[in-house]
Amino acid sequence: MTIKVQPMGPYQTNCYIATIDGKDFIIDPGVDATSWVMANVTNPVAILNTHGHFDHVWSNDELQNRLGIPLYTPKGDVMLLSSSNWMPDLPPSTPDIEVNPDETIDFEGTKVTFHHFPGHCPGCSMIEIGDAIFSGDFIFERSIGRTDFPYSSPEDMRKSLQKFKELDFDKTLYPGHGGTTTIKQEQQYTDYWMKTL
Repeated sequence: MTIKVQPMGPYQTNCYIATIDGKDFIIDPGVDATSWVMANVTNPVAILNTHGHFDHVWSNDELQNRLGIPLYTPKGDVMLLSSSNWMPDLPPSTPDIEVNPDETIDFEGTKVTFHHFPGHCPGCSMIEIGDAIFSGDFIFERSIGRTDFPYSSPEDMRKSLQKFKELDFDKTLYPGHGGTTTIKQEQQYTDYWMKTL
């Protein structure tokens, strides 16, 4: 698998293109992501949202129309795609598939799993493809997603951190902001973060 990344917009939100088995998966196309994505895909098959915050979904609709491929969004965050408390000019988008919590989708032999970790927002998920996990705004390098936004829940985040702590495998994490880390690296901080919530 190859992974391309480009920070987008004022919040430097990571947009990823993960290519595996000849398929390009576009993950979290944020502000002004379209031109970069168009220049870096050869066989795009899907747009995947880790969650619904505006800086991760801004270019959803434009890429759906340009590429003619489906959009997959966690079910709990679909309402965030049509309105934003922070960005009233958010271009609205509509998912072709509303993904259920912890659902695995088979793209002609390539399995993509949306691991549900709510707290930052109701649908917040980490997307596992091959040996990589795109952690969105749930887990960053030595940090976690904020829980003071509309629809955030410190209680849900605490439960999600416990669930994350109990993962019994290690893979590289590709967060929504900043650089890469690993599951094992971040598990050592979960007790600390749970105490702060």
